[in-house]
Amino acid sequence: MDPRVIAGALGSYLKDHPEELWRVLRNALALRFGIPIAGLRWLAIKGAGKKAPRDLQIEAVPPGVRLTASLDLMGTPVRASAAVYVERVRLNEQELVLEIRLAEVSLKVTDEKSATPIAALLRSGALDLSKPGNLAAYMPKRPAILIDAKDDRIVLDLMKHPTFARSEHAQRLVRVLAPLITVTGIETGPAHLDVALRPFPRGIAEVIARVRKRL
Repeated sequence: MDPRVIAGALGSYLKDHPEELWRVLRNALALRFGIPIAGLRWLAIKGAGKKAPRDLQIEAVPPGVRLTASLDLMGTPVRASAAVYVERVRLNEQELVLEIRLAEVSLKVTDEKSATPIAALLRSGALDLSKPGNLAAYMPKRPAILIDAKDDRIVLDLMKHPTFARSEHAQRLVRVLAPLITVTGIETGPAHLDVALRPFPRGIAEVIARVRKRL
């Protein structure tokens, strides 16, 4: 998306919600930053590509979020829903790993005429949706960012996303920021998704050493 469009939308949102400025200041003192759930919905709609899930809905279910969307599952049109909880975050120069737990997973076939094997399994209730990680592990076209999946957990490395992998600028930015700050947690409140940070994850000595190396 055009950064100018995002900046314009952000300005309009802050104009209508001036209380957000105070929240930003409080979070900055606590080394946190928050994104309004409404903002996530806006980004999901505006940034969706042709192959993205349709009719995406996002709602807070503290400390996670519930995602609901229409998508094509191996040739079967379904309405999918799940509560998503970020259990662990690992950020360094080589990886941005999110360990995610999925709960209350639901997959409903939206086309009554669909006669695919997946449609038959979903209608019969034969698929164990309480362990979506086991299903993801056997996906025929497993995405590069999916590095592990088992039971109700999946592990994603966002660094392996093709868009990020092709961007030298983004990779350079991560290499610079990784010694300075790391992510310790991601959770939601009633109306925001909050990211908690910790400065100098490897200690100030590591930062000084890197600065000297560059000088």
